[in-house]
Amino acid sequence: MAYDIRMAKLVSGETVLGKFDAEASEIKEPAVLQTLPTQQGVQMMLMPFGYPFDNAFTGAVPMRHVIYEYRNCPEELKTKYLEACSNLTLSSGGFGGPGGVNLKNPGASPLLLK
Repeated sequence: MAYDIRMAKLVSGETVLGKFDAEASEIKEPAVLQTLPTQQGVQMMLMPFGYPFDNAFTGAVPMRHVIYEYRNCPEELKTKYLEACSNLTLSSGGFGGPGGVNLKNPGASPLLLK
């Protein structure tokens, strides 16, 4: 099943990524996207919207709470989101290995993207 993954900025200022449901006009299983400045530049962190109290990708955000919808969402970001939601690896390389992303239990730690 192909999902329509969308990225949007909420009226609260948070950037979320999730599965768009046109019929319900909402973003399902939202993840918050945060940027972290580092000495090498910027890293992105992808976490369940309810983190740290809810460690699963659940719930929905109605589109009436969206102030801006990004025209494009990077494919790598979509892939990492789907991997975190499904506990499956959809691509090889990049973020795995020691110190990489824990996809067995995505709620155990935030997902860091480089």
